[in-house]
Amino acid sequence: MPARPTRPHVAVLLSALLGLAGLLLAPAGSAAADRTPIVVGTPPETTFHGRGWGHGVGMSQHGARGRAIAGQSAAEILAHYYAGTTLGSIDPATPIRVLVLTGFAATAGEPAIVFGRGGTWTIDGIAATFPPDAKLTLAPTAPGASTWALRVVAQGGTQLHASTVGGSLAVRPAGAASLLQLDSRPSSYDTYRGTLRIHLSTTVRVVNELGLDVYLRGVVPAEMPSSWPAEALKAQAVAARSYAARRLRPVESTFDVFDDTRSQVYRGVEGEAAVTNAVIRATAGRILRSGTSIANALFHSTGGGATEHNENVFVSASGKIVAGPVSYLRGSPDRMPDGTSYDAAAPLATWQTAPCTRSELSAIFGEDTRTDVGAISRLDLSRRGVSGRLISVTLVGSAGTKTVSGDLFRAVFNDGNPASDPDLRSTLFATAPIP
Repeated sequence: MPARPTRPHVAVLLSALLGLAGLLLAPAGSAAADRTPIVVGTPPETTFHGRGWGHGVGMSQHGARGRAIAGQSAAEILAHYYAGTTLGSIDPATPIRVLVLTGFAATAGEPAIVFGRGGTWTIDGIAATFPPDAKLTLAPTAPGASTWALRVVAQGGTQLHASTVGGSLAVRPAGAASLLQLDSRPSSYDTYRGTLRIHLSTTVRVVNELGLDVYLRGVVPAEMPSSWPAEALKAQAVAARSYAARRLRPVESTFDVFDDTRSQVYRGVEGEAAVTNAVIRATAGRILRSGTSIANALFHSTGGGATEHNENVFVSASGKIVAGPVSYLRGSPDRMPDGTSYDAAAPLATWQTAPCTRSELSAIFGEDTRTDVGAISRLDLSRRGVSGRLISVTLVGSAGTKTVSGDLFRAVFNDGNPASDPDLRSTLFATAPIP
């Protein structure tokens, strides 16, 4: 599908944004845009004013909430954020593998530990069924060894099994009520449905293998509060299912997705909620498709009144466009007919940093070689996408000129910013409030 043309009122919004920042409106990447500077320190301190939280591509979660409150259905919400996609289906029991622990350096004194909870459980290759609350421990047979001493001990301390193992092993629930607790995980979210496959080298890696919709039970309420409107939750369930299904790679890796923001947040059993479990059942197996492919249903917290083209966000460190446009990940306004953003109630719909002097900005960006230009004299904040998000920023200073992506500029600022001061929450920012 060809990219949709930008709607006229996107340009109007962007023009207002850039006007407030003291910039000229010019096409992203044009020579005129790239030469339009902001003089740092006029007034003596610079404050960055911004909108939104997250990368800005695909579905805005707070925008979905606002749209649901306004009466839109999940289908309407998804059609806005992933224009041109269609609803399809996938088997809800499709296996997915989630990395839940990696690089765990077990020792004899601190072994890897798994408990069976709620029912009986088994270990592949061991002809025994272990009782609830029995404990599995794995410790290297010697420091740095790739062979491991496996022991299973009953709750009362009786040893039920001992052997030496290597490679990988699978710990499985023996019944519907059985759960597996990965006690070695440094989190209170450590109990899982499905199988725990333990990969042993000189450290321990654990992958949770389970069905796709069962996995979603630990994802949806971690990504969107279960108290939010049902239609927003349904949209989140379909987006999260599509995102996960797109990443299934059974022959390419030992796992498909991470359990954190590198993929999408997954908290296992402790993260589940009755409301979102019902939403997952109501949308069982539903995914978004673009043609015959599963859509890459990216989402973020708060769009700030508009979403952005994918290629303008996922750029190189220097701000070079490296990705092709995705037909259903087009930026567009996310506002009501009266101009109010659908995410206006979000905590980070709008935000601002603390004022910074020229010397403070120079010190912050001088800490990273990619942005160190000596004493900063100018920032060029003109190269923007359709939403107003910065594609790149050019820093000009006493030691030269450097151009970096908007996200790298944001990351360096946040790393050097005092912990007590607000961070840049997105790349949708300027030196004056954004309408």
